[in-house]
This record gives sequence, C-alpha cells and structure tokens, in this order.
Amino acid sequence: MFGSVDEVSAKLAEAGYLPSREIATAVYLADRLEKPVLVEGPAGVGKTELAHAFARAAGRIVIRLQCYEGLDESKALYEWEYAKQLLYTQLLKDRIGAAVDGAGSLAEAADRIAGEGNVFFSERFLVPRPVLRALTSDRPALLLVDEIDKADPEFEAFLLEVLSDWAVTVPELGTVRARQVPRVVLTSNAARDLSDALKRRCLHLFIDFPTRERELAIVRARAPEASEALARSVVATVQKLRTLDLKKAPSISETLDWVRALAILNAERLDAALLDQTLNLALKYEADVAVARERKGELAAAAQLG
Repeated sequence: MFGSVDEVSAKLAEAGYLPSREIATAVYLADRLEKPVLVEGPAGVGKTELAHAFARAAGRIVIRLQCYEGLDESKALYEWEYAKQLLYTQLLKDRIGAAVDGAGSLAEAADRIAGEGNVFFSERFLVPRPVLRALTSDRPALLLVDEIDKADPEFEAFLLEVLSDWAVTVPELGTVRARQVPRVVLTSNAARDLSDALKRRCLHLFIDFPTRERELAIVRARAPEASEALARSVVATVQKLRTLDLKKAPSISETLDWVRALAILNAERLDAALLDQTLNLALKYEADVAVARERKGELAAAAQLG
C-alpha cells in the first residue's frame, strides 16, 4: 500500500502520469480503503490512463473489461469451454460406457455418472473472463471496468456482488472468493446515469480538462521534442478552443498529437498559417473546424501570447 498522498503523486509521476492533488488523494484512499474508484469526466482527459498508471505505481497487473451495450455476466465472469468438454466426452466414451454398463434404467445410469463427480464442470473447462481473472489472480491485480456507462443497468447489478463481497458465484463450482482484493477503477463518460447503489460502493473522482499549467507540464513530459515556445502556443490555443461551442473539445491526447506533429514539421511556434493547416489534428469534426476558422484571429492571438 501507499504510505501517503505525496508518495502516490511521486509514483504516478514516475509511471508517466502527472496527477493533481485531488487525483492523488483519490488513488491513495482507494488503495488504503480497498474501495473501487469511479472516475468520470469528458472523453480524453486521461481516465483510462490513470488506471494504468495506478497499476504501474502499485506494482499490479491490469485486467481490463471493456463495457458495451449487451455485455452480460458470461462475457465478464466466465464461460465453459464446450468444445473441450465435447472432446473429452469423445475421448472418455469407453470409460463412460463402462461406468453405466449393467445399469437397469436411465435413472440408474445417470446416478452412476453423477457418482463419478462433476468432471465436466471443473476448473479445467472453465474459461475465466476479466472479473474472475481479477479475483483469482496470483499476482496483485487492478480491474479496469472501462466505460461502465455503456453497459446495461442489469450489468451494474451483477457488479454489486463483486464490489461488495469480492466474490462471485459459479453455480457449478460454488462461491469463488478473491485470493487477494483487487483494486478496481471504473470509468464513465456520463453517457447515462449510473445507479445510486453502484455509486455508494465507489469513491467518486471527476477529472475535467486540465488547467493550462498542468497541461503544459504534461506536454513537456510527454513531448520533450517540442520547443518550449511551441508547447506554450499549442496549449494556449487548445485552452481557447475548449471555450468555443464545439461538438467535441480537444482532449489531452489530441493536444499531444498536435504538438508532436508540429515538432515533426520543425515548427518553433504555432502561427496563423500552421493553425489553418493543422486544425484537423485537434478537432475531429468538420463543423468544429469551421467554427474554429471563424475565430481564427482569436486563436492565433492566443497562440502568440502562449
């Protein structure tokens, strides 16, 4: 476990993630309290990256469950390997025949097979999916439940047992309890409201777009090939873009892509010409590009002052 919030900040930074004090505190408490943390915020602010950095900082492996509409327990928990079961049935048919030889009825034959044990529903035929893998992992694990808001409400109800008891029920095998409590990070882009029951079981962390100072620090760390002037002008422009009425504001990853692309073009600073030529690196909708070009003068001024 982490010893302090400052230690969390330092280790997340070593793992390549520059946290705010609020983020570091949430990670520290999630680790010490062994509680899941629900991370919400706009797309592209680093929610998933935080989970990976948390795992690296804590020396844990990441087991990821990507959520989508229609996701059910079998895809998240386990499946039976029916093809392998059928193969074993074929290979063992002589032994099965010997076991039921002389049975006076189907009921007696079934009883004899049952007496051999539940051989075809054992761990050798079980295919663990992310949730079960996180609970049964021999190594400390972090379960990343990515974009939980895309899953159906019924799936949330299934997660409640896991998050409350750190256990799941496999009808054929019984209750499977965690070998060691995994850390859990759930991310949400707020596509729909999550249940109060799920929220009660989690610490809540909202990550917004970073301040100019924090975004500049991220750019310096992740794109060191860019000059200081270029980094400042791009960050200032992105910050201005986020104040416009856009369908999708540029994310941190798009800021980094823009800076790296301009560095490849040997740009020392973002000027009006480069702004017009490369807006598509920061904005992903043509309508947003059109809005930005209407405000090109303001954006160019921000770039020069950055």
